[in-house]
Order: sequence, then C-alpha cells, then structure tokens
Amino acid sequence: MDETEKSPKLRKRELKAQKKREKKELKKQKRREKNAEKWAKQRRLLFPANKKGIHRMHRMNFLRFMLYPLHALVYPFKLHGAKKVGLGAYIYVGNHYSMFDIFYPAHTTCEGVHYFAKQSVLELPIVGYWARKVGVIGVNRDGTDIRPIMDAMKVLKNGEKVSLFPEGTRNKVSEEEFLPFHGGAAMLAIKTKTPVIPFVVCNRPRVFRRTHVVFGEPMELSEYYGKKLTQEDYDEADDKIKHRLYELRAEYRATKKKFKKKGNP
Repeated sequence: MDETEKSPKLRKRELKAQKKREKKELKKQKRREKNAEKWAKQRRLLFPANKKGIHRMHRMNFLRFMLYPLHALVYPFKLHGAKKVGLGAYIYVGNHYSMFDIFYPAHTTCEGVHYFAKQSVLELPIVGYWARKVGVIGVNRDGTDIRPIMDAMKVLKNGEKVSLFPEGTRNKVSEEEFLPFHGGAAMLAIKTKTPVIPFVVCNRPRVFRRTHVVFGEPMELSEYYGKKLTQEDYDEADDKIKHRLYELRAEYRATKKKFKKKGNP
C-alpha cells in the first residue's frame, strides 16, 4: 500500500508507534550511558606491586580459594610443562574449549591475571561486578574498538599478566584443529616486548574426566623488536604462536604414547 493510499487514521497510528519505539530506544541509550559511568567507576585496571614485587589481586585470590576445590573435583585437570610462571609481565595464549580454560593460567602464578572477555560479560549484574574488580578487559564483537589493546598495553607495561584466547570463542567443532586465530597476541608481545606463555588444552573438559593442559617455555619474539612491521609480519608472528600450540600438544601425545608402550597404566 502506498503512503498516499493509507488513511489518516492508519498513518497517525504508525507515527505514534514509531515515536514510541524511538522513545524506548532513547531510554535504553540513556540507561546504557548511565550504567557505563557506573561500571567505569567500579572498573579497576592496574594493580600496583607490593614490596616483594608481586601484583596481587585479592579478589582473584578469594576466587581461587573458593573455586579451586570445586573445579578440581568436578572437572579434574593436570598441568604439564612449564607450569610455574615467574613474576612480571607475560602474555598467556591458549586454545579455548570451555569457560574453565580461564582457570589454568591462574594456577601457574600467585599474581593476578587480566583476561579478555566479551564486553557483555562486564555488563552482567553479579559476574560483571567481579569481572570489573579483577581487571577483566572488555572486547566488543565488531573488533573496531582499540581500547582493549590500549588497556592491555598499560597492564603489561605495569608489569602485570594478560591472558587471551585468539580463537575468540569456544571451539565446539573439533579437538584436532583450532578455530582460526584472530590477530593481536603477537602485536601486543612485540610492541611491549613481553614474552608469550603458550599453553594448550589437550582434550575438551568433561565432568569427572581429567583434562591435560601443557604450558610451554616463554616465547620471545625478539626478532621482530625495533623494526617497522607490516600486517604480514604480525600475521607471521601469530602463526608462530599457533604452531607452537600444535607442537606442545603433539609432544604431549608422543610422550603419553611412549609411556603406555612401556606398560605403565
């Protein structure tokens, strides 16, 4: 029906409905802005080091104390390799199967770890409050916001740790192939001259089934330091990290196979 064919009564009703929608959207926008101001006040990004040089997150330590027994009982796990990470700035990079993957880096250090998470997580009523208090870095899905990268660089330059999952979402497709990696980890490591801690979750976490997680030695991407790099160079560095994850898993499987051949249970 043409606009000219509509009755004045119908046009008036549609106009009223449109104004109602606009008013509702305006209220939502104002509420989002108000919440953003509140979240900004609650948000904590940097945690100063104590006299021993340790960047502690007391709320994260509380969560470690409360959730570790439950995690270990329901989703048992075993860490392999370089599972003790020293003080100072590091970037954890691993594959992603489930929400429990965030626990593994936290078990390798007494310091706090800043995780990347969807911005919507920080906006949740209870979980979001805790996430903001333990320095979670919110990321928008469209990838156009550079703020997360800037925040991560501030954290690393402050001598703190960051953990991210380049797959961007949980891998529900395969236990053999990783999802395509999103760039960013290598760029952070190169620009801040921070070592990368590669870790790989070797099998999907399942209830009462042990998950094996392998941590590699810190990777220094020093061959890229101090150079004018192109996007291809950063992609190449990201591929090196990804390849290292595959290597760590292959090494673990080879060791496990050799162990079984010797007749061990």
